[in-house]
Parts: sequence; C-alpha cells; structure tokens
Amino acid sequence: MVLAAGRGERMRPLTDVLPKPLLPVQGQPLMQWPMQALARGGFHRQLVNTAWLGEKISDHWGDQVHWPGLPAVQLAYSHEGRDFGRALETAGGIVRALPQLAEVFWVVAGDVFAPDFVFSPEAVQRFMQRDTLAHLWLVPNPEHNPAGDFGLSPQGQVLNLPKGSPGCDFTFSTIALYKQAFFESCGLPHGNPNGVALALAPLLRAAMDRGQVSGETYAGAWTDVGTPERLAQLNPPPTMKP
Repeated sequence: MVLAAGRGERMRPLTDVLPKPLLPVQGQPLMQWPMQALARGGFHRQLVNTAWLGEKISDHWGDQVHWPGLPAVQLAYSHEGRDFGRALETAGGIVRALPQLAEVFWVVAGDVFAPDFVFSPEAVQRFMQRDTLAHLWLVPNPEHNPAGDFGLSPQGQVLNLPKGSPGCDFTFSTIALYKQAFFESCGLPHGNPNGVALALAPLLRAAMDRGQVSGETYAGAWTDVGTPERLAQLNPPPTMKP
C-alpha cells in the first residue's frame, strides 16, 4: 500500500494544483520511487489510497503501469476523498483498504524519498515467522525531528519512549510490514465502512508496549519530503557550463 491521501499543507502552493506524491523528484513523480522499488522486489500488485486531488493520481497511473525492465504493475485504489469527502488518516485509511490487501503487506508513504531501500520477499518471510504484528524500518533522527520517534532494543524490539528521552534515537521511515491482525484491536470494523479517521501512531505505541512491534534500521538515503526546502534539496538546479 502506497499512502497518497494527504493534503500537503506545508507544500502549498505547490500542492494547491498537484497532489504531493506527484511532485517531481529527480525527473519522476515522488511516489514513483517507492512504487518502482516495490516492483523491483517482486511486488507487482499495489494499492494507492487517495483523497486530496485523488483523481489526478488515478488518472496519472491508471490500472496498470509499465516501466522499462520491470514486469507490469497492477494498481488498485482506495478513494477516501471520493467515498467520504476527506482523508481518513493513516490507520483509518489502511483499515479501509484491508479487504484489498494480503494477510501480510507493505506500507510506504508516497511522499518519502528512499531510493536505496530494497523491498524483499525475504523480509516478508522473516516477518511472517515472527510473532510480532508490525515491523518498522527506522532511520537516525534527521534535523527536522531531533527528538525522535522511538527506540530500538538490541533484540530488535521497537520501544515506545518519550520523544527526546535517552534512547529515542530513531525516526519512523514510514516503511513497514504489517499483519492484518495488527488492526483487529483498533476499534474499527474490517474495511472501515463508515470512513472513520484514525491515527496510526497511538496504535503503534500501544502495540510496542505489548511487545508486538519489531524493527530494524535503514542506513540509506532518506528524505521526508515535507517542505518546499526539502524538495528543492532533492532537485538541485543544473550546473551551468562555462
């Protein structure tokens, strides 16, 4: 599942006319980077949730995408904006999409640039053999989030630590594997038929306290493209030839 429903308030006015996941980064739409990475890993059925200007996303990609050197990617959509008039936040959107997702599935934000990340079938198999319900990839705290999100134990358990506390050294990359069972206790019925908005972070923190969230670090290039400044850093102007 590729998350693409957000409004992108901090990116205005760019996002007044184009959804943030379609903003160009190094010559292609931002969300194309994780979509292609998923395809390279063998994950050729992908679901995209939409809300703000969602029709532009589905019109751009259609139901099938062909990239050179990669098998065709089959796309499905969860149109939160069309169905409910608004985005359902991260957990609400995932629960809405659960009927279209596998028992174990990837989730990645369509506005995060992580060109070196490898979505591997082996990672899925390792996670399926664990008794945890979610597996997160964490990055060292960036400048825009110095207090961090979580800690990580030597045994690979993600820790619910207060932001800024000792050991809260990592930020959630947004890349994760989930089992459908993770969302069974969220309080929403399967498929979220009423379109209830629900945040993901409280669910993750509660599951961490129960020892149900594992994780590992990701050391490759990673940018949360949340501001025009970060977008500009990824799209430097061309060097003028003498």
